[in-house]
Parts: sequence; C-alpha cells; structure tokens
Amino acid sequence: MNPAMKVFGLSRVRRLEAVSFRSWPAASTTFDGTWAIRLTAGHPSKRLNSVNPLDPGDQSDLERRIERVARRFQSFGRPLIFRQSPLAPPQLDQIFNRQNWRRFDETRVMTLDLTHTDLSGAVSQLPLQDVGRWVDQCIAMESFSVSVKPGLSELIGLVTGDVGLFLLEDDDGVPQAAAMAVRFGDLVGLFEIVSNPKMRGQGFARQILRNAMLWGRDRGARQAWLQVVAENRPAVALYESEGFSEVYRYAYRQAPTGYHG
Repeated sequence: MNPAMKVFGLSRVRRLEAVSFRSWPAASTTFDGTWAIRLTAGHPSKRLNSVNPLDPGDQSDLERRIERVARRFQSFGRPLIFRQSPLAPPQLDQIFNRQNWRRFDETRVMTLDLTHTDLSGAVSQLPLQDVGRWVDQCIAMESFSVSVKPGLSELIGLVTGDVGLFLLEDDDGVPQAAAMAVRFGDLVGLFEIVSNPKMRGQGFARQILRNAMLWGRDRGARQAWLQVVAENRPAVALYESEGFSEVYRYAYRQAPTGYHG
C-alpha cells in the first residue's frame, strides 16, 4: 500500500471510484457479489468494459466467479479485463499471476484542493453545448477514433452530474485543446484532457485544465480529481506542476488469449 493510502484509507478510494463510475457511465452495470461488471457495446474503453472489484474482503469462490464473468464477456464479444484498484482483494492478483494474465496501463488517481489553488490565470469559459462538435474536434486532435463517436456521444448524455465540455480553438476553428469536466457535489472530475499534437508546448493543455477547474470551483467543487496513465510522463508532469498529488493507483489485468475459465 502506498503512503497516500495510509493517510486517506479506503473510504476515500471508495468515494472516488463511485464518482468515477457515475462520471463515465457504462451502458450496463451488473454485480457478482461486490464486483461491478461494466459493459458497453457502443464504446471499447477498458473502463467501460471491465470487472471492478469493490471490496478487498470479498474473497470467496474467486476462481469460479472469474469463470462466470469470463462467459459473460465472451457472450458480449469483449476481452475479459479486470480493473484492479486498492479495493480488489490481493488474492485476485495471485490468481492472475499464476494464470499469466497481462498487467497493463497502471493509472494514477490524483487530486487537488481547489480551495487553496491559485486559478488567477484561468478564464471563465462557457462550456460547449454541441456535444457532436466537441467530439469531432477531439477526433481531429487524435484523441478518439471516428468509430467511437456515436457511443461517446451517448455516454456523455448518460452522465447525471453537471457536465462541462471545454474547447480552445484558433481563429480558423482549428482545435488547440479540449477537456471534459463532471461535477458531483464538492468533487469535479477532469477527463479527456487533450491538446493538438501539432501545437504542443504552447500551454493550451494547462490553460484548458485551469479553465475547467475554475468552472468546477464556481459551481461548488472543493476538490478536483483526474486519472492519468503512469507512463504518460508529460501529462503527469503537467498535473504535478499544477499541484495534483497521487491518492492511489489501479491497473488492468487481461486474460490470456483463448481463456475460457
């Protein structure tokens, strides 16, 4: 357990995980014990198509339950993937190691106290109302593929929190950066923070990040949070320079090819 976990405990992890699910909702969520089984036909995202154990004490009959969810994912046409946060029982990773499951995309969950953050450089920006245009500009910046546009637009429509879609463009309408913010109560989550790969190093990602945080704070958020792949060093450096600190990490485990339980 990392040092941050000793300070904050599992209760904070549970809250951030719950808000994460609501901010990035799967089309279908069912449960096997305390495992949240998230499946989404219209979008291939791992977060939307994975098994998410939510209680480290839920340790009963693990191998039989893995076989059961394997059949569910097979019938759905999705690879069997578990998302392993600190809420997953360690016995699961022991089974995965023994069966040669691939571990990948370790992700850092980071937070920032907005009540003590200087956002004087941020611009009070009105969120974009045209979801299709926001998605198209993200596609233009190579954040998404064209094939996920219908599913992503549907997903955004399913979010029950306060959603803000932010976009920076030049005078010709060329996208410079984009971000999605979702506020639930005193938390604002920041998603899909992307800058145009042809314009990087000009501060657009930092600007849109600050604008989104200001929007969240103006609506009552006291803390910002985000998720970033640990190996994405430029993004991690940006967030740390803004004052974000790590609370916990999660990683994905994927069943070997041909696995049927």
